[in-house]
Amino acid sequence: MYQALYRKWRPQTFADVIGQQHVTDTLRAQLQSGRLSHAYLFTGTRGTGKTTCAKILARAVNCEHPVNGDPCNECAACRGILDGSVLDVTEIDAASNNGVDNIRDLRDETRYTPAQVKKRVFIIDEVHMLSIGAFNALLKTLEEPPEHVLFILATTELHKVPATILSRCQRFDFRRIGAEDIARRLLDVAAGEGIELTEGAARLIARLADGAMRDALSMLDRAAAAGAVDEETVTAALGVMGQDDGVHLAEHFKTGDLAAAVTLLEEYYSAGRDLAAVFDQMLGLIRDALLVKTSRTDVSALISPAYTVKTLQGLCDGLAASTLIAWSRIIGDSLDRMRSAANRRVEAELCAVRLCSLGAENYDTLGGRVEALEEKLKNGVPVQVVQTPQSGGMTPPPPRDEDAPPPPGDEDAPPLIDGEPAPQAKPGKPAGPTLTLWPQWARLLDALMGKINVGALTNIKLGAKGAIEDGALVILCEDRMAYILAHKDETLAVIREQAAKLNGGPIKVRVREAGDEIIQENNAKVDELIGHAQELDIEIKTL
Repeated sequence: MYQALYRKWRPQTFADVIGQQHVTDTLRAQLQSGRLSHAYLFTGTRGTGKTTCAKILARAVNCEHPVNGDPCNECAACRGILDGSVLDVTEIDAASNNGVDNIRDLRDETRYTPAQVKKRVFIIDEVHMLSIGAFNALLKTLEEPPEHVLFILATTELHKVPATILSRCQRFDFRRIGAEDIARRLLDVAAGEGIELTEGAARLIARLADGAMRDALSMLDRAAAAGAVDEETVTAALGVMGQDDGVHLAEHFKTGDLAAAVTLLEEYYSAGRDLAAVFDQMLGLIRDALLVKTSRTDVSALISPAYTVKTLQGLCDGLAASTLIAWSRIIGDSLDRMRSAANRRVEAELCAVRLCSLGAENYDTLGGRVEALEEKLKNGVPVQVVQTPQSGGMTPPPPRDEDAPPPPGDEDAPPLIDGEPAPQAKPGKPAGPTLTLWPQWARLLDALMGKINVGALTNIKLGAKGAIEDGALVILCEDRMAYILAHKDETLAVIREQAAKLNGGPIKVRVREAGDEIIQENNAKVDELIGHAQELDIEIKTL
């Protein structure tokens, strides 16, 4: 009968356990010195070797010929425990035996001395599933068990275990197994089983396993059903993206090619891949890209083995860190919605739309948006500027219908009757000062190159123009972003300096949003009131 790989290749000695040397070395030292505790608590995420180490420890304490703290697996005690014929070693599933009565039965069994081996060993798996009453029933026995009894508790959720239990056990924390260690183990297992496994496929499985050796072996078992195992086999068998697929999808988001991104998602969907898992993998890619983008040291040991530093650097060209952070926030929000969405495909495609058309609201700060613009300009990525009335842009007048009658002018006015005075025009607001474009504006923009922030200069070029008003240079900004950047003190100081050089002398520089002309009207009543106040020696303050 076929046996699953994770069962067939379960480590039989502490030396075979992968990635938990801090645990295995301590246990072997205790076995060699005879300083064993009466109760152990193994905690850690799934598939990291907790139950495996518990079984090895159960054999090691009863082994007739231990080898440097490891069981020999050849003596009668070791063979009996391995095949399950020794009843003195009991493994209990706390998920299904979590009541007070179950623990009372266990407590009664501890009174009897072992019949075939040195110690009676009770392995309680998923101990956090015990009820409060069961924990209380176990307390006294766990604190002072008979000399011939050893308790080994295992849990994946340490926070659910009462402090009274924790204080009575010697605790060992099992770490997630490194991806490199998992990949090497997979290659060894594949060689032993005669499975053709490529190194790239081993690395991909190791990344997907997320530190769990059992999960990795189960994935290999599933992928090997079709024969030789390469990256394409793994992605097809497990319904996930390959490393090149993730980079290609990110490239489409980077260039804003929505059609290509949605087409790629359609291919994944048709292939039966879970689109939520696809974007979850994208988060891992973004995480690695952020490390490469922001770190000033070598991070090759910190990134996923599925990607190379060179690949990630190519992806990061033209992408600012703020853009990657905005991507991660958008994907995270979409994943939350996908959990309850009636149609995950639609939600995934909407996520692609958001990623391909980032707006100012997607960035944390104004500086983040400016950083993204600078990064695109530095790497030659085209920047699209969309002006809307809401953002302060100028709306062109609607086209005039050629067939429509011309607006009434003076020639269409009715004739005046002799002796009748001409009608007076209605008083209106005085016309504002006329604006004349500054002829040196283009030369000023060239002079500012390299002297002010690249993002500020780009926004000024795209959304502002220079005009002369009452002898002063007025920078009229057509959108709010250009106004904010041009109005900064350090930027304005450089503009004044360069404008004075081009003007041949000092020149006043003002920054204003288009349509924000200030017209002051004379108010006769206010002037009269101010005059009376001055006659009475009342001080007038102008605000």
